[in-house]
Amino acid sequence: MDGFLKVKNTDIINDKGMKTVLRGINFGSWLMMEGYILGGRNIAAQRFKNTFRRLNNDAGLKEFMRLFRENFIRAGDFRQVRKLGFNCIRLPFNYRLVWERHGLSYLDKAVKLCRENQIYCILDLHAAPGSQNIDWHSDSNGRALLWESRRHQKKLILTWEVLAQRFKDEPALAGYDLLNEGVCDDKKKMLGLYKQLVRAIRAIDRRHIIFLEGNKYAQELEFLGAPWDDNMAYSIHFYVPLEFIFGFVRNLKYPGYIYNNYFSRFNLEKALLRYYQIKKRYNVPLLVGEFGINSRCPYCHRELNWLKDVLGLFKKFGFHWTYWTYKAVASGIYPDGIYQYIENPAWVSRQNEVFGWETYYNLWKKDKKDIVRSWRTEKFTANQALITILKKK
Repeated sequence: MDGFLKVKNTDIINDKGMKTVLRGINFGSWLMMEGYILGGRNIAAQRFKNTFRRLNNDAGLKEFMRLFRENFIRAGDFRQVRKLGFNCIRLPFNYRLVWERHGLSYLDKAVKLCRENQIYCILDLHAAPGSQNIDWHSDSNGRALLWESRRHQKKLILTWEVLAQRFKDEPALAGYDLLNEGVCDDKKKMLGLYKQLVRAIRAIDRRHIIFLEGNKYAQELEFLGAPWDDNMAYSIHFYVPLEFIFGFVRNLKYPGYIYNNYFSRFNLEKALLRYYQIKKRYNVPLLVGEFGINSRCPYCHRELNWLKDVLGLFKKFGFHWTYWTYKAVASGIYPDGIYQYIENPAWVSRQNEVFGWETYYNLWKKDKKDIVRSWRTEKFTANQALITILKKK
């Protein structure tokens, strides 16, 4: 690691002027809990916590959250990321963490461990005040109130001001991903909020890269136009074709037909070409902040072929990337991690009406020690075929 990263034309360079290509992994669910990653339903994290508190009281919830954060990702995971050949961790977090007592200590710890392991860190605000989309992964109960409330927008700006002040002198931080997968029908409103955020951060920190995601779940970049800051990068998420990637439709194969459209490397290249053209037109680096696949049967359905093709195209177009995600409870839908929890104890219980993290409500007092141990990566199984492909790229 050679000092602060910065943007130069379409590249990211270090303090020595050397090009740095970010190739990394997301630490999904650690600081922004997601149901499917913990083997359960995709309900808002706040809904899960409220129910847990009601059944186990305030002290019980505080203990639960502390133990989860201390065990789901540990110091050894940062070392393992480096050992696997990655040079970057994208760190999704809930804005509420910034305002919790001692909440910022977890971000401090993560950045420190990145520095010690010579890994760059991207702070990814995954859940904004009021929620930036209607889905569980923004901690939403069904509404994207960020776009309706000036109060929520001011809180978002203040959150980034706090973070910029705290990390402005940290060279291990690659930059700030201001808003994960925002969805706003009014593009001018989204662009206006981005400009306010950039202005607020730059009043404090001019050294770190600012990553801006496209609208509509990081798909539409065109509305951003040319960068208005000299240290800015754009970011997309790539889950194409969705029905195959997430396992929503069974027995699809790649290459193959999906809803009468034949998907192959050619189609993927065509889908990515629009982003490459934006990169060149606006002279701006591009990060694929999320991409990943469900590994239900890699050789039956040829998921690994998709991964090889996508990584090859990222290299061809000069895109930076961070894979989604590091670890998850294995299931048949959504990207399930390079490490997978394949066992089926009572707190996973795939076969029952209540499964995954919602089993914690009633099992916590009785099975606490075993549940905590099961969160640790040493209890997960490495998806070695997937890891091998990622390491080669």
